[in-house]
Amino acid sequence: MKQHIPNFITLLNVFSGCIATLFAVLNQLEFAALFVFLGIFFDFLDGSVARMLKVKSELGVQLDSLADMITSGLVPGIVMFQLLTMAQKGGWNLDFFGVHTEIGLLPLFGFLITLASAYRLANFNIDEDQATSFLGLPTPANAMLVLSFPLILIYQNNDVLNSIILNEWFLIGVTLLSSFLLNSKIKLFALKFENFSFKDNAVKYLFLIGSLVMLLTMKFLAIPLIIVFYILASLAAKRA
Repeated sequence: MKQHIPNFITLLNVFSGCIATLFAVLNQLEFAALFVFLGIFFDFLDGSVARMLKVKSELGVQLDSLADMITSGLVPGIVMFQLLTMAQKGGWNLDFFGVHTEIGLLPLFGFLITLASAYRLANFNIDEDQATSFLGLPTPANAMLVLSFPLILIYQNNDVLNSIILNEWFLIGVTLLSSFLLNSKIKLFALKFENFSFKDNAVKYLFLIGSLVMLLTMKFLAIPLIIVFYILASLAAKRA
């Protein structure tokens, strides 16, 4: 029975991703972000429970990637589509079975994030060298990066930040950068603890403390900075 517990938690990630997808399509991006973050929590929890119960399985590995494809792959692509739609005025005037709609060509570029996520997850499943670290930005971290932008728009409501985020060139740059980082060869540490010794996990502890301080002081604006901090801390740890 216990071998099914991590898979059930992974399915909660799938369910969260499905709800997030609905909200993203409806352009309710704050609720989409909420369920993405909930799905990422389940994504972290299922692996921890599997290791604790010593019931890791190949089925769990495959199911985990399929869940991430929805929560951390599909939803960020839809969110970027919505942001690019807000940034760009005008589009194609189309009629589908008598229903009129307007679709911009540029917003479709946002789904490059979904394509890059799919490629990364497929590659991750056949790569045996990413057990204790990652090559490239993990899809949950990338999802948090993308979902942070509508949250900054909604809750921080700063004119300067709004004008930057709703600039189509900025969004194109973010899309290209995130797609590159997902499949880059940059070695990044995983937040997995074999023990809780500060000496053995100094970089991880400093990263977590620094991230908490940024979240408390800068709110959602901290999330993109935390991703940058994560990459820089990983590079520093590699050189140490």
